[in-house]
Amino acid sequence: MASLVRRRWIWRFDQPPERMWPLLSDTARFNEAMKTPKYQMEEIPQADGTILRLARTRFGRVELEWEERPYEWVENRRFTQTRLFRKGPFRRFGPVFRIDADDAGSRASYELVVEPANSFGRLLLLFGFMARAGKMVDRLVRRAARHASGIESQVFDYRPPPLPAGAAARLDAMVARLEAGPYAHGLARRLADHVTNAQEVDLMRLRPKALASAWGVQERDVIELALAAVREGLLDLRWDLLCPRCRGAKATAGSLDRLPTGAHCPSCNIDYGRDFARNVELTFHPAAAIRPIAGGEYCLSGPGGTPHVKVQQILAPGEVREVEAMLPAGDYRLRTLEPSRETDIAYDGGPFPELVASPEGVAAGSPSLPGIIRFRNEAGREATFVIESRDWIREALTAHQVTTLQSFRDLFADQVLRPGDEVGIERVTLMFSDLKGSTALYERVGDAGAYRLVREHFAFLAETVRRHDGAIVKTIGDAVMAAFGDPAKAVRAAIAIQSRVEGFNARHGPESIAIKLGLHQGPCIAVTLNDRLDYFGTTVNLAARLQGESRGGDIVISEALAADPVVATLLAPLGARHESAEVRGFAQPVPFRRILAAVPSRLAARS
Repeated sequence: MASLVRRRWIWRFDQPPERMWPLLSDTARFNEAMKTPKYQMEEIPQADGTILRLARTRFGRVELEWEERPYEWVENRRFTQTRLFRKGPFRRFGPVFRIDADDAGSRASYELVVEPANSFGRLLLLFGFMARAGKMVDRLVRRAARHASGIESQVFDYRPPPLPAGAAARLDAMVARLEAGPYAHGLARRLADHVTNAQEVDLMRLRPKALASAWGVQERDVIELALAAVREGLLDLRWDLLCPRCRGAKATAGSLDRLPTGAHCPSCNIDYGRDFARNVELTFHPAAAIRPIAGGEYCLSGPGGTPHVKVQQILAPGEVREVEAMLPAGDYRLRTLEPSRETDIAYDGGPFPELVASPEGVAAGSPSLPGIIRFRNEAGREATFVIESRDWIREALTAHQVTTLQSFRDLFADQVLRPGDEVGIERVTLMFSDLKGSTALYERVGDAGAYRLVREHFAFLAETVRRHDGAIVKTIGDAVMAAFGDPAKAVRAAIAIQSRVEGFNARHGPESIAIKLGLHQGPCIAVTLNDRLDYFGTTVNLAARLQGESRGGDIVISEALAADPVVATLLAPLGARHESAEVRGFAQPVPFRRILAAVPSRLAARS
């Protein structure tokens, strides 16, 4: 049997491990930069509930097939992975990477472990395969280090493929049209350059919130730009139905009415449902006429592709392992890649609990030693332990969030659910408005004058709602129903409306208006009603009833909304009054808070 061949390379950097890790652990980016061909993955469920992952590709004339073993890693410290080949010149192939802090910054080592399978493999090793591979890795690592130090603007010296014929001219025209509209925010050319020059790994699932963070601009600006770019033909959109365990997009659709109500995840071997606020994400990719991107993977599940996973370790049955790891305080999920029960914990930054795998699932055990995380596999089979951060959704543009943006409803009014389909939403904040004394207004100024004033007040409300990342769901006579994904932004929008009504009235002559506002948050159901995405349920009813308790110029907020920690901070200086009232459709008196018309100028300015 042929022996393993090992080769190690060592580097020193002037940047700490935390700065270098995101660059050096992004194995998909490395593979693309090295011009490694993409591969296709088949996930085959096994009798014991585990998954066999078979990958296939061709490298020139050589056909390759291998079992893709899960990566192991500890964030900011090390990763390793092994491929077990069934076809090709090697029997085993994989990297071992480690990075440690030192006085100057950090020290990294990269070891390549190869076992030849036949004479062709032995010849490759004899005639310099390892040296050539090391030379390519060394070039990329040094380039990444220059990027980390601010010397290079791009991570790698990447040459994108040439654009299709006519694409450059089409791009210029698209940029001009985007910048002439209300949604580009001066970023259209930057997006076009990103689409044409970025690596494929950045474009296969373009996430607007992550892009906004990288560009240092407002999230809403990039979201609106991406939505408008779809209408112009620069981007295509995709609704991804994410597995709640591995976060992989196991079902996708180009429109909401084609999005399934659930899916099967072959990676985790589970069936799961659809939740707009938790596991339906809107992503984008370049339109094929601008930059076609072939299917396949550069690297399926490395640490760079799953940054929410902080630690992943494979343990044999009965094995106990301790690893050095320092995780920040936060909310974490403890689980295995294999289907089993998971455990959520709130970690306060002290000793991390031991992870114990049993046949039923993963449980949090007694505290480990400081700086150490202990794993114990009592599951009776091999187990791949996972510690993942539960705040991964912060960079996901969920269906709930985007459908509560005015720009989405303006640009994609046709994106609705199938007739009869409905989606449960765990929490939405709804605001109802109405004009006080509108009947008397029509009698005083006549239908035409009153209608014109009502329409202008609708535009005033819509502009304020949009600026606070909300959306007008519908108008009902002189009333408006608006939805917000963020409860604090809904309250800020209400404060802004009431604080600026006086200015609105000053611009519109002698006839003044007074606006009644009611807000509530809670669960509801999203449905298609009158060819638009609408909301239905008790939360909707109570928000509408609270608007009825408003006297005009004030804001009525439910106790459920007032209890939100950020909302409570907003209400503290406003002197909100505790009241209650009997409202139609509710058996018991409903408690609420009333904010009177006087809004402190400093809060109005923030809103």
